[in-house]
Amino acid sequence: MTSDQKINPEKAERHKKRMQRKEEIVDASIERADKNKGLLIVLTGNGKGKSSSAFGMLARALGHGMSGGVAQFIKGRTDTGEEAFFSKQDNVTWHVLGGGFSWKTQDLAADTEKAEMGWQIALPMLQDPEIDLVILDELTYPLKYGWLDTETILTAIAARPPMQHVVITGRAAPKAVIEAADTVSEIGDIKHAFRAGIKAQQGIDL
Repeated sequence: MTSDQKINPEKAERHKKRMQRKEEIVDASIERADKNKGLLIVLTGNGKGKSSSAFGMLARALGHGMSGGVAQFIKGRTDTGEEAFFSKQDNVTWHVLGGGFSWKTQDLAADTEKAEMGWQIALPMLQDPEIDLVILDELTYPLKYGWLDTETILTAIAARPPMQHVVITGRAAPKAVIEAADTVSEIGDIKHAFRAGIKAQQGIDL
């Protein structure tokens, strides 16, 4: 808006009243939120950015002096930017546990065994009160395909230290996982560069 443009006084007053009402509603909601607990957060949906969002939370946690643990269940790459960065942090435990997506391995027995081995590595993090945030990246796939038992996983998550936060990422999160979660975000797929023939870009996709 240029300096010679003027806002209609009535419009300005209506805007002020709307913002005041909104402030009252937000303040009341903040006042009611008086509980502290470790959260179970699920990031699902077909869109890009689920793992990126989880790693953003990890960066936020580190900024507060917290510690984190990451278990990547499907991904087998160890050359991603996030792994290169976070694995160097003193208070981050990072495990790449996967052998690649199932259409690459094409071996049900091997995929199941790999998932179970990965879970045995991830489980101690859910039992460690010194780890403030645990990211179970792409966990929804082993659950969806039946490589891991959903009830067993949820029981272990429920028994974690009271203030430990857990983030689960991946498409098609099982209904039981969604119901158990405190916060669920579904990331939609509107448009993706890959479908235009553009390969994964370093620093954005890798």
